[in-house]
Order: sequence, then structure tokens, then C-alpha cells
Amino acid sequence: MAMIADRETTGLTIDGIRAAIAERKVTAAATASEFYARIKREDPSIGAFLTLSEDRAQSQAERIDKMAAEGKPLPPLAGVPIAIKDVMVTRDVRTTAGSKILDNFVPPYDCTAVARLEAAGAVVLGKLNCDEFAMGSSNENSAYHEVHNPRDKSRVPGGSSGGSAAAVAAEMAVATLGSDTGGSIRQPASFCGVVGLKPTYGRVSRYGLIAFASSLDHIGPFAKTVKEVALVLRTIAGRDPMDSTSAEVPVPDYVAELEKPVKGLKIGVAREYFGDGLDPEVRAAVETAIQKLAEMGCEVVPVSLPHTEYAIPTYYIVATAEASSNLARYDGVRYGFRSPKTHT
Repeated sequence: MAMIADRETTGLTIDGIRAAIAERKVTAAATASEFYARIKREDPSIGAFLTLSEDRAQSQAERIDKMAAEGKPLPPLAGVPIAIKDVMVTRDVRTTAGSKILDNFVPPYDCTAVARLEAAGAVVLGKLNCDEFAMGSSNENSAYHEVHNPRDKSRVPGGSSGGSAAAVAAEMAVATLGSDTGGSIRQPASFCGVVGLKPTYGRVSRYGLIAFASSLDHIGPFAKTVKEVALVLRTIAGRDPMDSTSAEVPVPDYVAELEKPVKGLKIGVAREYFGDGLDPEVRAAVETAIQKLAEMGCEVVPVSLPHTEYAIPTYYIVATAEASSNLARYDGVRYGFRSPKTHT
């Protein structure tokens, strides 16, 4: 059996890794070890990780390998190395939200999205850096260290889920989870050249997410391809009795949906989004995509969203009001953080 989970053996994809483990070409334990070796080699210059969960990953990998050795059917994400933005609680693994006030916080339970990933066989490698309490757009606002863009380390990866995007771009995880309140999945995915998805509100349970703005917070996946994002979303989506805002709507087979033709779909293009300040390169890329969709049989129609000019002002009213309520609990009385630089 090959013990190196390299690109040639697995393609470093969800399907490739699962198939290689099922066919006993590699083990889940060897796959995790290879990814940890890459993290320890690459991450010092990137800063995507805050905490590694090697014992937990090893235990999960051994469970998957035992199933494979016994010829049992493997779950859909069997042995796939995944990492989690550090605003989602993880049982017995430090969770900081990028803040020093939670430096020693070790939760006793898992975020629902994390629990569903592990139930599907994923191996959680660790927790990913982010702007403090997910408030930022460049990942320079973590209380621990900045995250650098793997594509060009002199540049930011975007935020607040910069660690999640950077880890995928640097191939230190096959997929990751991030959170999006005002662009924090979509923007870093764009900056790092990976796929990121903010699901519809209520599609993914937020139980165990450290809240920033509860009316706007979403959990969503990052990966290298649309198909891999669909696989992760299919795993984490669905009603959760622990989150009253999660929707009671059946979860479709997103991967199967990808194979359906787009001919006949109506695509609305809001020209308010093509105003001053739009980078010419971004404009060209979007217009190329619109043209491609039209060539594939979509009906492209102009639409108007006149409320667009109010979106950001409204966001800052709602987000800051809810953040002030959600974050008020993190005070020195309840959490007792004292800086080592403090002198009494």
C-alpha cells in the first residue's frame, strides 16, 4: 500500500482521497500526516492556522482506516483533511475567535457544522486564523498574527475568513469552513483564487458559531472546485433543532444539480453593481462570465436594484448594533484575561 498521499495518488481532491483510501492505496492516517507535514513546512510564512488538533485527527483517521480494512462502506468525506475557522467551537480543541480574551477557551461541544463533517468521515486538522471575532476584511486584525496570501505573500488574503481561504489555496487542507457576515467568505475566496460559498440564510445551522451579527452570520465552505464545495455544503446543510433559524427545507443533491444544463435559466444583471470604483479587471471577468452563460443558453436580462446604495449603510447599522450586544459578554470579569505585559 502506498503510504504517501501525494497529488499523483489522490489528486488532493475529496473524491481522489476517498477513492484512494477505499482502494487501500493510502491510509487516512498517512493522508493526515502528509497534510500536517505540509502545514508545518508552509504555514510559518502564511499564518493560516492558530491551533492544530493532531490527536483528534489521528483518532478519526484510525476510525476511517479500520472501516476500510474491514471492507465497510466509507462515508462521503472519508479521510478528507478539513480545517475550521476559529469562530466555530470544537470539542476539546482551543477556540479563540482570533481574540486574546478567548486564548484559553476549550469548548466542551462541537459546532453542528463541524459535527456533521466528522460524521461524514472528514478529518479535522485544526483551527484557522481570522480577524478578531470575524470583524475585518484583510486578516490583519487577528490578535495572534496576520495571514498572508499564498499567491503573493506580500498581499493580504482577504477576511475575515482569510485563514480558511489561504489554507485551501496553499493546499494545507482540501476544504475548510468559514463564516460570512458582510463578505467574509466571498471576498477572501476571490483574493486567494479558490471557491467560496455563502449559503442562503437558514441553510446551514449556526449552532456553535461565535456570533458577530446574528441577523447576518452564515457558515459556508471553501475548496478548490465547485464540486467540492457542493459536497461539503451537502454535508453541513439541513435543519438543526439546536438552531431555531435553520430552515426546514429539504437538502438537494447539490452535486447532481451541477450536471443539469443551464439552458433556459434567466440571469438578472444589476447594472447598479457596475458603477464607479469597479476594477476594470473585475468588470471584464464578470462580463466574460455573463457572455459565457448567454452562449450556454441562459436568458440574460437587465434588472435594477435601486436599494443597492443603502446596503452598506444598513449593514453597518445592523452589524455594529448586534456586535455590541453579542460581544458585551467578553469582559474581564467573566473571562479574566490579563495581558502578560500588565503590571500590578
